[in-house]
Amino acid sequence: MEFRPLTEEEIRIFENNSCWAEDWNRVLVASEGFQPKFFHRVMFYGDIRLGRFEKNVEVTKGFVKHSGINDATLRNVSVGNNCLIEKIGNYINNYSIGDDCVITNISVLETTEGATYGEGNLISVLNEVGDGNLISFHDLNSQFAAFMVKHFTDKDLKNAIRRLISEELTRTSHDCGTIGNNVKITNTKEITNTIIQDNCEISGAARLSDCTILSSPNASVYIGTGVICENTIISDGTSVINSVKMQDCFVGEACHIANGFTASQSVFFANSYMSNGEACAAFCGPFSASHHKSSLLIGGMFSFYNAGSATNFSNHAYKMGPMHWGILERGTKTASGSYVLMPATIGTFSVCFGKLMHHPNTQALPFSYLIAYGDIMYLVPGRNITTVGLYRDIRKWPKRDMRPQESQKSIVNFDWLSPFSVGEVIRGKKILENLKQASGENVSSYNFHEYVINASSLKKGIKYYDIALRIYMGAVLKRANKWGFFGKPETEIGIGKWNDLSGLLLPESEELRLLDDIKNGTLETVQEVLDRFTEINDNYRKYQWAWTYRLILDYYGIKEITDADAAKIKEDYIEARRAWIAEIRKDAEKEFNMGDVEEEVFTDFVTKLDHEIDYEE
Repeated sequence: MEFRPLTEEEIRIFENNSCWAEDWNRVLVASEGFQPKFFHRVMFYGDIRLGRFEKNVEVTKGFVKHSGINDATLRNVSVGNNCLIEKIGNYINNYSIGDDCVITNISVLETTEGATYGEGNLISVLNEVGDGNLISFHDLNSQFAAFMVKHFTDKDLKNAIRRLISEELTRTSHDCGTIGNNVKITNTKEITNTIIQDNCEISGAARLSDCTILSSPNASVYIGTGVICENTIISDGTSVINSVKMQDCFVGEACHIANGFTASQSVFFANSYMSNGEACAAFCGPFSASHHKSSLLIGGMFSFYNAGSATNFSNHAYKMGPMHWGILERGTKTASGSYVLMPATIGTFSVCFGKLMHHPNTQALPFSYLIAYGDIMYLVPGRNITTVGLYRDIRKWPKRDMRPQESQKSIVNFDWLSPFSVGEVIRGKKILENLKQASGENVSSYNFHEYVINASSLKKGIKYYDIALRIYMGAVLKRANKWGFFGKPETEIGIGKWNDLSGLLLPESEELRLLDDIKNGTLETVQEVLDRFTEINDNYRKYQWAWTYRLILDYYGIKEITDADAAKIKEDYIEARRAWIAEIRKDAEKEFNMGDVEEEVFTDFVTKLDHEIDYEE
């Protein structure tokens, strides 16, 4: 937009409308279409740029006002076209405001010297008293965050990542605070050093300080009543409402933070839902959920997680400080009243009940129930494979991804059976078989570290793990046939251990290659690192087939997969899948027989199970 100085007539109109300027020569206006009559009781200081004010603005449904500026003090401010700015209690200072914005009844909107807008903030997650292991910035996704947290003890890597992010922030830095187009800010007390992008709405917030709000037209952000955010970045499609308090946090796409939730030094990604409770030094990956006032997420890494009411974690041994932490792998749940003593590692898709002491590590026994009964800790391996809860979870998450396609920074792989989880299943099955062999079958229970496994639970655990293995192998072989992967894999990438980087399932070899390429300068920008994550995810099926092909050969004791072998694998797959569905049906019937599940709900669920046979081919 081109600007020009005011004419004498325009200055006269301004002054007749009780407007005043420190220096009218420093007030520039749109070269065409500017009308001073829509300004009343405005004071101008410093350098001012004003666009055109030609349109009406809808302030609420069915109520329109003409664009303009009334009852405001502006210093070093640029205002775009057709904005409505009025009832500014104190002032707007050092800000650039886009087109079609509504800013009414606010106290302060200001940029001060040295503003960072929450970018480049070093956060210490997991270890509450750590030196910082995650750098918050606008392009952060769950993979990059998990990668940093996992590897920041490598000083060369830490320095390389710091350099990449510093260069990115230098390239995208702002001289002053900016407000994008179609932004609405009403009834808000204080906004300082904050970038607010397009289509954001802020209504009744108490304070936003050193923040970046990554709103967009297709995924707008809403900040509601009583919210206080400091040194925080909020991503596309997120809502933060009802007196939430956040300090030194990053909030990813399509998250919902509500109802007095408080968080410090924590990150939340992709469709996480936090309400009422508290988070401190928490890494909440995709689809993490905590609904209850008495739940505390502290010193833990979570994803696809659900916290029951009064869930608590202890990161403090009252000796060297609150430095302990743990990992609850994807799909884990904590029941109401759960307590986990850190450090701890809970295997994927497990469920925790009661007060779990002895620093549990069940990474090699996934899909388990961990149950504290008095002073005895019980472990029920593989139990969660055959529950209604797991069946519902693995189907609901893809449907609940609220992110538009163009606003999906974090990569989310929804496979519940993958080389990562099935690799743990294989280890778990061997552990149970070895326990059985070592202690014999004529015992009532077995011991795994500090946990007791009843004999019947161990026997069922071996059965459930085998069901999962056969379902997985058959499903992957079926997909390989469909996509033309069938036969010997075209790559050896994928053979070996797999990891889960907060939603991205990848071979450990690719993770280590990424680490080396960042350190040696092969990847020179943040975007190249993010592109590498995307590339790994794009090749997931090829890498998965390389791993699964080797698994099939080992499991069936064959050297290659013949047509007869494929037929046998398919037969085992169908048999295992039907056994799995039958166990889930039994679990549903057990719950229905308790008497408080409506028959219509039960019938609908069982009907869905009956249709599972449709997917066998």
